[in-house]
Amino acid sequence: MQIKHLGLVDYQHTWQAMQAFTDTRTADTEDEIWLLEHPPVFTQGLAGKAEHLLVPTDIPVVKTDRGGQITYHGPGQLIAYLLIDFQRLNIGVRELVRRIENAIIALLASKGLDAVGDVAAPGVYVNGEKIASLGLRIRNRCTYHGLSLNVAMDLRPFSLINPCGYSGLKVTQLKDLGVVMDVATAADELVPHLLAALEITE
Repeated sequence: MQIKHLGLVDYQHTWQAMQAFTDTRTADTEDEIWLLEHPPVFTQGLAGKAEHLLVPTDIPVVKTDRGGQITYHGPGQLIAYLLIDFQRLNIGVRELVRRIENAIIALLASKGLDAVGDVAAPGVYVNGEKIASLGLRIRNRCTYHGLSLNVAMDLRPFSLINPCGYSGLKVTQLKDLGVVMDVATAADELVPHLLAALEITE
């Protein structure tokens, strides 16, 4: 497993890089996790509906090939893209999503936060407010895209959308829950939980 810290990177270029990696990998290619942040951008999943962007905005909107509806990415949010040979895990998609959620839940528990997943609306929630989102694409038996965890960011752009397609859904972040850390620290602390949940050894 290769763990790559990419810093603040453009969404479109990163998406294209994920596609290229997935298209050219072989059965022997080592899995990778990319840890990063994006400049402000709305991303619209394959099932995305235009009406979930509630007002015009100068923030770019990118139609992408992951599952799900619209969400927001911006500085102060940890992104973990999971470039994994799904066939090696020998589990179903729902189980994969559950394990990713559980990794985030375990990280939050280590900070004294009681978080839960939601089968009907994948993601992780604290007190009914969404703190992490998931969106995956599976192609050629491999996954790309991944998760986002709100660490210490400007949450106001979420008010311009129905987050993940849910009207009135409130979002939160570690900072607002009394957990002070930067994205790099959150990334370092999340990775062991991800590897354990996916039963992957470095």
